[in-house]
Amino acid sequence: MKTRMSFDQLVLFLQNLLDRFVRRVRLGPAPVPAGRRLLIVQIDGLARAVLERAVAGGQAPFLAHLLRRHDHRLQPMSVGLPTSTPTFQLAAMYGVRPDIPGFRYHDRRHGADVYFPRGGDAARVEAAQAGGRLGIMHGGSTYGCVFTGGATNSLFSFARIKRPTGVGLLQAVSALLVLGWVFLKSLTMSLVEIARTLLRLVADPVGESARGWKWLAIKIGISVWLRELFTLSVSRDLYAGVPAVYVNYLDYDVVAHAYGPRHRRALRALRRIDHSILQLWRVLRRVPEHRYDLYVLSDHGVAASVPYTRVSGGRSLEDVLLDELLDARRGEGGGTTRRRHLAAGLRGYRAGRAPGLFQRFLNYLESDFPWVLGEGRAAREPRPVRVLVAGPNAFVYFLDAAEALTIERIDERHPGLAEEISRGRGIGFVLARAGTGPVCVWRGKRYRLGEGEAGPFAGREDLPVVLDGLRALMAMPSAGDLVIYGIGAPEGHVSFLPELGAHAGPSPEELHTFIIHPPEITLPSPISDPVQLYGHFVRYQESTETAA
Repeated sequence: MKTRMSFDQLVLFLQNLLDRFVRRVRLGPAPVPAGRRLLIVQIDGLARAVLERAVAGGQAPFLAHLLRRHDHRLQPMSVGLPTSTPTFQLAAMYGVRPDIPGFRYHDRRHGADVYFPRGGDAARVEAAQAGGRLGIMHGGSTYGCVFTGGATNSLFSFARIKRPTGVGLLQAVSALLVLGWVFLKSLTMSLVEIARTLLRLVADPVGESARGWKWLAIKIGISVWLRELFTLSVSRDLYAGVPAVYVNYLDYDVVAHAYGPRHRRALRALRRIDHSILQLWRVLRRVPEHRYDLYVLSDHGVAASVPYTRVSGGRSLEDVLLDELLDARRGEGGGTTRRRHLAAGLRGYRAGRAPGLFQRFLNYLESDFPWVLGEGRAAREPRPVRVLVAGPNAFVYFLDAAEALTIERIDERHPGLAEEISRGRGIGFVLARAGTGPVCVWRGKRYRLGEGEAGPFAGREDLPVVLDGLRALMAMPSAGDLVIYGIGAPEGHVSFLPELGAHAGPSPEELHTFIIHPPEITLPSPISDPVQLYGHFVRYQESTETAA
């Protein structure tokens, strides 16, 4: 522990020297004082309850200092449904209510799936749904986001994953120093992490081998190289007076998916993010003439979960729905055998032994391009029903219908199907549409949420927020005809992907986050939807334009 602390102190000392040098060699004269500037730091996946525990327990020492010594305020925020990064960011960046029911879904209007890490999907969604509105990042920079918010410079954002911008990083000696320092610092930290892992392997070969090298790769790639690149790049933007900067730190969310939201490794990732925010705060203190306002927020929380395959005997939700329920109702026995043979070739991966990103790719490959796996003509035959898994949520689409079906229409096709699904192992509840609002099917019984029935959410203190979120979700044209959640299942929160932390649902852990803001700032209260943030943040654009 002493070695690590002295190493961190040395890095911080060298970083401070570099910061001062960068400020002196930046291009052009110091900018003329103008309107307030905007810095948003997003800690992806951090629930308010976890933050409060971390502040009290010492895992977020700088945020605790910011709240206690600098009078920044922590304001509760509810993020709506689904509790997912794309939905949050599009609403906050453009002030629109998105048609984004999950991290992966089917767009009926275009007859294609949307999967945000896939090149081009995020850009198409942003262009179609932003509606030409002014983004809160117009003329600024985004790092690690799904969408750009109108930013001029964008790095590792899904909407520009194939064509990142931000050539300003290579336009001056200061930028080369930033990149060079990121390389040297990250290389040193990577070697330290590898050495520690080798020492742990010698001390505990069985336990360390069980954890595998996947964790080491995640830690080095995201929590060292990417975080350092983001922090140093944002620092240079702040010195240069970029009008708006949005950086999304991914470390905590990635580790929370793999180990759970309160696991010690997740809290260590949070502490590293806290340290990066401290570095950005030091930069802000050195350029007071830029008049930056710092906001720290989270887009959603993460609920501890168990993979669906653990409670279903190793079967995926797609197999259960398509092969056992829907196909059985249509009497497609022969096709079922062929499709089960297809899944058998990937059973080891479907059991959760593949790395998270690779696992998600296999889910996509298996469902969309089965002929790549050698199943021939039978596998290429389209099915009238599409099942897409996005996390603790899954969508069922009846593709022969031009528009989303109501529960009454589904009953005509498959009587009692929603009730049968809701009674299955690992299922929390099922949502569907009706003329009076959404219907929730829970443990075989229907509740009409549009008529005030609470169903599985009865007794929740935040019931109005939950019901509003469910109504908004089922009003999205791209939400499935049936929306299935593993949240609140009898076995605990269940994810249909192999992960120990999940989000997209209405549990308190996922739904309730926070925003930390300067003491002189007044935000809308209460904040029950991220769309409410847009009106506040876009005023920074108006202030900058007026001053210019």
